[in-house]
Amino acid sequence: APQAEAIHRHDQTVPESLLQPMREMGVFGLSIPEAHGGSGPDDGEDATMMVVVTEALSEASLAAAGSLITRPEILSRALMSGGTEAQKAAWLPRIAAGDPLCAIAITEPDFGSDVASLALKATRTAGGWLLNGAKTWCTFAGKAGLLMVVTRTDPDRSAGHRGLSVMLVEKPSYDGHAFDYRQQGGGRLRGRAIPTIGYRGMHSFDLAFDDFLVPDANVIGGASGLGKGFYFTMAGMVGGRMQTAARACGVMRAALRASMRYTADRKVFGAPLQAYALTLGKLARMAARLAACRTLAYAIAEQLNAGGGRMEASLVKLLACRSAEMVTREALQLHGG
Repeated sequence: APQAEAIHRHDQTVPESLLQPMREMGVFGLSIPEAHGGSGPDDGEDATMMVVVTEALSEASLAAAGSLITRPEILSRALMSGGTEAQKAAWLPRIAAGDPLCAIAITEPDFGSDVASLALKATRTAGGWLLNGAKTWCTFAGKAGLLMVVTRTDPDRSAGHRGLSVMLVEKPSYDGHAFDYRQQGGGRLRGRAIPTIGYRGMHSFDLAFDDFLVPDANVIGGASGLGKGFYFTMAGMVGGRMQTAARACGVMRAALRASMRYTADRKVFGAPLQAYALTLGKLARMAARLAACRTLAYAIAEQLNAGGGRMEASLVKLLACRSAEMVTREALQLHGG
């Protein structure tokens, strides 16, 4: 993928020349029902389609294609789980259309997977809430015009996960590696891209909120959604985990195919690399990992379609991502290290 290579090598942001065709294909609304402008069924789920599309996009590029649909996947499921009817009507068609693009702000400098301990503070004010604190590893936060922010609305820290709510933060879309957005009322949101050795194009950001105002209408679930943010987030993460597993399968498939092409063409001691047992052994192990992860991912997608598979989605994400590490490492060695 020529554009993907340029994005990685020059640490660029995913351009509109890629985003607009993806909007037109409808990939941002795979899990959103047709009644709300998406391509998902109105009377159930089609996680299988999401896995198929994600795997194909990720084979071309993880950061410039496959990962673009993880954020709307998580947010749309959280909205469908806990959003009011007015919120669903207002946001789901726009998310499905890819306008605005989305980002998810969960992780904090001191808390990662321990969602129940998140500390970003939301304080009541006239007409809404003031956010103060920090988030980190917020992928695509610069380009995104809508952030799903998990925040603590109950000042009693002993409330744990029951003190969390989810808010929709609107902001302008920015290209580049940093932004500083100031609201008319004085609120401020700053973002700075975290330098990474890979996964470029979308950029993961550190975020700082200073008295940033979020209106009451942007609290998922409204007043009845306060304190339920943990559950809405977990509902969203089921789709995110399956999507991540599918991304890993796409990366493995790309690595395996590139390795097969290279080892067929590259000659050492007068014979192709594929003529040697060590090379064939590596390729076989890579193929076995891919086959096992793809089979499991599609089986669990069918479980999700039937209303189950929540725990299994975590398992296939773990297995597929660890396998992708191994497969890409072996591909690197086959290309000469």
